[in-house]
Amino acid sequence: MSDEIFINVTPQETRVAIMQLGVVQDLHIERSSSRGIVSNVYLGKVKRILPGMQSAFIDIGLERSAFLHVADIWENAINGDAAKPIEKVLFEGQSLLVQVIKEPIGTKGARLSTQLSIAGRLLVYLPQEMHIGVSQRIESEEQRETLRGKLQAVLPPEHQGGYIIRTLAEASAELDFAADIAYLDKLWGNLQLVAKTASAPQLLYQELDISLRVLRDLVSPATTRILVDSRETYQRMVTFAQAYNPIAAECLEHYPGERPLFDLYGVEEEIERALSKRVDLKSGGYLIIDQTEAMTTVDVNTGGFVGLRNFDDTIFKTNLEASQVIARQLRLRNLGGIIICDFIDMDSEEHRDAVLEEFKKALARDHTRISVNGFSSLGLVEMTRKRTRESLAHVLCEPCPTCQGRGEVKTAQTVCYEILREIVREARQFNAREYRILASQQVIDLFLDEESQALAQLSDFIGKPISLQVETVYSQEQYDVILM
Repeated sequence: MSDEIFINVTPQETRVAIMQLGVVQDLHIERSSSRGIVSNVYLGKVKRILPGMQSAFIDIGLERSAFLHVADIWENAINGDAAKPIEKVLFEGQSLLVQVIKEPIGTKGARLSTQLSIAGRLLVYLPQEMHIGVSQRIESEEQRETLRGKLQAVLPPEHQGGYIIRTLAEASAELDFAADIAYLDKLWGNLQLVAKTASAPQLLYQELDISLRVLRDLVSPATTRILVDSRETYQRMVTFAQAYNPIAAECLEHYPGERPLFDLYGVEEEIERALSKRVDLKSGGYLIIDQTEAMTTVDVNTGGFVGLRNFDDTIFKTNLEASQVIARQLRLRNLGGIIICDFIDMDSEEHRDAVLEEFKKALARDHTRISVNGFSSLGLVEMTRKRTRESLAHVLCEPCPTCQGRGEVKTAQTVCYEILREIVREARQFNAREYRILASQQVIDLFLDEESQALAQLSDFIGKPISLQVETVYSQEQYDVILM
């Protein structure tokens, strides 16, 4: 299936949309103020060792210290059963070459590894290894051996380090491998040069920005067009592509139109929909997607879809469509961690197997590592999707200042009763001349109408007048009691 890549560039952020048949399949956003740090290499300093957790906190120059687990220390990974405890491998104040393998997410710092890797277009260079691996997505053993042979044929005899052959290299020739090796050798040489004179904490190697990563990681033989709305970014991408990916250079086009690129192709609307809890299905059914700290839940509902034959057929068709849409929404929203999918209950084992098969097929298009279990005894499909960066909602949104992320606000009546209790508390402590309530319009309206008797009773009880004042900037839950 052919795909197109649209790139919208502003000085503040770059947004990349991957399209198939005119529908957004994946979305990447990178802001200049908060560029991703996965794959960056730092000279870090060990700040604290936690023997009980077999972990260490490493200062790499960010706001929060990064986290290194004993299993991510290269020397331990190769020693297997003979691995040493972390307190025998590291000491506080030690300078350490580390690479970020997971972005800081929420309150968690970045996760690190001492096993370094530098990605090219076709290869990933592993300076500490000596073996040649092949991407698991290339399943044919014959093809895997052929690719290994091509790479070994162009490796100089004295060459140090190992490689992983990427999925994009499936149809590559020996010359392509040789160009990638030269590019990676140059990067590694520059990194080592900087490391010799660096003092911790310091950034030694920064991953490419998103516009160039598109050319390296996202362009495939199925890509027919890469449309960029910034002339400067377009020219930079052409220069990079001509040097490292000539096939991608042929797909690059500059979009000079007056109408915004993402508006023209409906990407803005898709982004808005991806921030909504509800996702409508073409059949009339819908999904409810809830993202929490611990997990994401997806609930499938038939909605207004009643089907043509019988109820079982309606449920089956809704679940089949939902399986495709869920897979796409996971990519689009970049949802990770534990995901629970509550498909509509199906009595037929055959229908359950067909839906699960369709779901796995739709998830196979995802570049992120996924593991899916079958239907549980409760009829739920449990799965995990590797969390490598913040979700779309966390990048574009923040908790609501009114409800503090609860998704609900207290009713005006609840707030009225809170205010009445607050006045009783204040009256017992202070001898004020008058008590003035500052609150939102909804709360004041309730005091003037349904709760006017309660307010009058309280005024008699404390023996002091109570006045009301509307504060238009207050949310429904906000209020103040002023002692006059």
